[in-house]
Amino acid sequence: MSTDATDTSNRVDTTQADAADVAPSSSSADRFMRRLLRLPEGQTSTAAEARSAFQKSLAYTTCRCLLMYIILPFVLPLVGIAQSVGPYIAIPIGVVAIVSIVYSIRRFWRANHSKRWHYTIFGTIIIGFLIYLTITDTIELFS
Repeated sequence: MSTDATDTSNRVDTTQADAADVAPSSSSADRFMRRLLRLPEGQTSTAAEARSAFQKSLAYTTCRCLLMYIILPFVLPLVGIAQSVGPYIAIPIGVVAIVSIVYSIRRFWRANHSKRWHYTIFGTIIIGFLIYLTITDTIELFS
């Protein structure tokens, strides 16, 4: 008899833990971020979708860095293409990378991922660098 009671209490605790993982956090900072990201109530996504969005945004940012810091300054001059095409390529790629990072942050929050704050901070820092680089590319384009 006591084994059945223990099994029942364990099942209840597990169910409550699962519900806590799925339910949105109720802290004021979490509610603020959900409003800032314009996430509708009740909509969720999976952790796998969040990871997929993260991998895509990281791939876009990596491509931009490879283009700007390896291909454009070293490879293109070797094959005789002018370096002045850099901003024309970097600005659109940077904008796509920023949009992708915001999209992946939204996915982390929609999935209520345990690392959503970590990725939000990481993504915001990368967005800051991309905005700075986009501004410098725009200045270079018009100077």
